[in-house]
Amino acid sequence: MVLVPRVLEGGKGDNNLRICVLLPAYNEAAALNSLIEEIKAYGLEIVVVDDGSIDGTAEKAGQSGAVLLRHPRNLGKGQALRTGFKYALDKKFDAVMIMDADGQHLPAEIKNFLEHAKNSDAGIIIGNRMHEPRGMPFIRKLTNMFTSYFISKITGFNIPDSQCGFRLIRSNVLRNINLSTMKYDTESEILLEAAWNNFKIESVPVKSVYANQKSQIQPLIDTIRFWILIGRSFKRRKK
Repeated sequence: MVLVPRVLEGGKGDNNLRICVLLPAYNEAAALNSLIEEIKAYGLEIVVVDDGSIDGTAEKAGQSGAVLLRHPRNLGKGQALRTGFKYALDKKFDAVMIMDADGQHLPAEIKNFLEHAKNSDAGIIIGNRMHEPRGMPFIRKLTNMFTSYFISKITGFNIPDSQCGFRLIRSNVLRNINLSTMKYDTESEILLEAAWNNFKIESVPVKSVYANQKSQIQPLIDTIRFWILIGRSFKRRKK
């Protein structure tokens, strides 16, 4: 199934978006303070969702001045995102900027998303590391190419890096999508739901940053979750 993209709600030319930066975090105390300090330069509210960390992540977030939301136990990145989305909608933000809390996304590139959003009516603007995937582990690169190919075919949009967590999502998208997943498959589900609700998806180039971060992604298990998501999504669409 290939969708024909069209725009449901516009935002073109909007220079005054009220945006919060959402950082889902699980045991990321080591990198959190420096990341938050760099993000502060943009004057955006920062929201940390501590997903049951046991390493002092919550304390670091609280000391930094960020808004702190906590899960009593680890529920998964998808649930952390959903918790953050609810907060953003309750506080009437116009959009959410999502970044990983482990330092894989560069705060200096926030401006790329903000500039793109000024002149675009896209509901989602997603980072694209695949133009220069230097340092990306081979299995991650392969898995990403695989999932991105199918996500692009299904949605009708060219999405070269569907697994990139660095993205800007307008609140009108969040109000209209129905999420059911709780793990890393939520990132794919957001794209599917947005396209099925007639929101445009565009990409901006970002750097691929891999240093000493320990990824929580499990390529085999998460690929299985991806196919379960695809099957379940199509069933839901047919009802």
